[in-house]
Amino acid sequence: MTETPLATAAHPALRLSRKAGVVLGGCGMLFAAILVAVSTGAVPVPLATVWGVLANELVPGIVTPDWTAGREAIVWDIRFPRALLAALVGAGLGITGAALQSVTRNPLADPHLLGISSGGAFGAIAALLHTGLFLGLLTVPLMAFGGALAATVLVLAVARVTGATSADRLVLAGVAVSFIIMAGANILIFLGDPKATHTVVFWMLGGLGLAQWSHLIYPLAVLVPAGLWLWSQAPALNAMSLGDETAASLGIPVARFRLSVFVAGALVTGVMVAFSGIIGFVGLMMPHLVRLVAGGDNARVLPLSALFGAVFLVLADTLARVIMAPEDMPIGVVTGLVGGVFFLWLMARRA
Repeated sequence: MTETPLATAAHPALRLSRKAGVVLGGCGMLFAAILVAVSTGAVPVPLATVWGVLANELVPGIVTPDWTAGREAIVWDIRFPRALLAALVGAGLGITGAALQSVTRNPLADPHLLGISSGGAFGAIAALLHTGLFLGLLTVPLMAFGGALAATVLVLAVARVTGATSADRLVLAGVAVSFIIMAGANILIFLGDPKATHTVVFWMLGGLGLAQWSHLIYPLAVLVPAGLWLWSQAPALNAMSLGDETAASLGIPVARFRLSVFVAGALVTGVMVAFSGIIGFVGLMMPHLVRLVAGGDNARVLPLSALFGAVFLVLADTLARVIMAPEDMPIGVVTGLVGGVFFLWLMARRA
């Protein structure tokens, strides 16, 4: 059956409405997830109180307080910044995973591919077991960030010296560097104070318990410009996902562009790891799920991976806080369980 001109003309509007619907739906899910995260915990807080506290903090005096100072502190000083940090970390890991999967043409690529998480773990372990908190509470995230950047530089140096600028060889360089750095991290654990091992293990499994308002500016300041740059490169990432020869025929400097994406991904992941510990599977799962809904165009995949990565990690952190309340389960345990089940489902679907 041939399409009428009216139906043909309506298709762009229909596609636009679907895109808008997905984005608005994702934003609504994120808003709801943050409210649930702030309200839920070992000490439940009614949603009306959550609304009141948030409104009163944003516009002082707009609401007459009918809650205790303790509940206000729980909402504003503890849970709300934690939920926002979870959203930032999830968004950063999601968009980085989508970019790395396209630029490497590897469906299993994620933000930890280049040994960035291993470098962050090394820096955090050094701070927790050896150097001490000489910069206060910022010591661990800053040293973790420094370790992540050092790992990235090392991978890029190995790639440059060995000429490993192709997708497969960059992955191999990242895996090799990751093993070496984790061996060094294990040595630090072996030589450190056994009494502090629990703290180190908890950090390596991921956690957002140290979230503070003053910390949020750092992941935000890196995620926004890096994320916008990756999004602006969506056409080039689409070409790279078709192969190096196709990308080169379109005028893309393949090796240089791939390294640029790796550096941007390393910066984002390094900051996220510094403030959250090692959280796996977010960058693996979200791009796959988004492509099932929105197709393979990175102009849609990148922002939606960030959006739904934020939703997923906020909900995962909420579950981690309540499943063993009043103790916090490491969020990496939750994401690992969900990620494992997800890939079993993905394998069954493609069988």
